[in-house]
Amino acid sequence: MNVLVYLLPIALGLGFLGLVGFLWALKSGQYDDLDGAAARILDDDDIRKPGL
Repeated sequence: MNVLVYLLPIALGLGFLGLVGFLWALKSGQYDDLDGAAARILDDDDIRKPGL
């Protein structure tokens, strides 16, 4: 039972840290362009130029 004194605050702290990280990602615009990365992988801009 004594271990709960340590584990409960650690679990709550990690949960709060995850929530803060998620809210920071929302505020900084990490989820604004979800389709851009999916379309960018199909782009063929890595074709080598002749002579290189």
